[in-house]
Amino acid sequence: MLSKGLAAALLCMGSAAQALTVFACEPEWAALTRVLLPSAKIHVATHAGQDPHHIEARPSLIAQLRGSELAVCTGASLEAGWLPMLQQRAGRAVPVLEAGDHVSMIDAQPGAIGTPWAGDVHAEGNPHVHADPRNLLDVAKALAEELQRREPAERAAIAQRMAAFEKSWSARIQAWQQQALPLKGKTVAGQHSGFGYLWRWLGMTQSADLEPKPGMAPTPGHLQRLLEGLRAQPPLAVVLSSYQDPRSARWLGQQLNRPVLVLPATVAEDAGEAELARWFEGLITQLLQAK
Repeated sequence: MLSKGLAAALLCMGSAAQALTVFACEPEWAALTRVLLPSAKIHVATHAGQDPHHIEARPSLIAQLRGSELAVCTGASLEAGWLPMLQQRAGRAVPVLEAGDHVSMIDAQPGAIGTPWAGDVHAEGNPHVHADPRNLLDVAKALAEELQRREPAERAAIAQRMAAFEKSWSARIQAWQQQALPLKGKTVAGQHSGFGYLWRWLGMTQSADLEPKPGMAPTPGHLQRLLEGLRAQPPLAVVLSSYQDPRSARWLGQQLNRPVLVLPATVAEDAGEAELARWFEGLITQLLQAK
């Protein structure tokens, strides 16, 4: 007969073995998964210091995808440069929930095709949907339904967690919108369109892009043309993501006598709801301080 201690240990081992394994392409989707299904085992492919368009299809990522039962990714071609290769090398078809399928996307370019000369073109629209907190709520609802299908024993618990998240997150959104009212109508110069959804949500505009074409590094000639065009109406700040080279932004900021804001592209790999909230609070705080 098993001792109580051994029986408990075996029970824990069995529970761990049955935990749903999820492959999250970006940290924000890992955070939502933790909110809805804390017992899930989660692999995160990227971090805030990486450009999610371009990562290496490492053997460790291939093994993690192969061992997962569900992948949660942005879609809209954001991972087109590496996820198909991972899927092919994993040797099995892992179902993928794409966040872009569940939100209203901006800047769609129907029929557009990305080439080495055209840059990172996304025909479906701007893929950086996580920068609008309302989009996270929409994606969470779709993710909750998918997790309930895969974990029927957790159906009621997932529904409760989703309801609690919707209530708390909606309240946060209202508070943030009130806090950010002074930013409405302001313009920024940015590198890439990584915060395009943030600008739309806050009523701001990105008046210039340091990249001559999406995903292409700034060039001296392009920066000089931007400078000449922005002198008459300088932006609130020059903004870039934490994974981007800051030298061009610093040069333009110095020329315009405007602050340069290096904003974290997303949350940490082990984040949950609290960290997601702090990320949005930090973005708004930095923009208000620039004002």
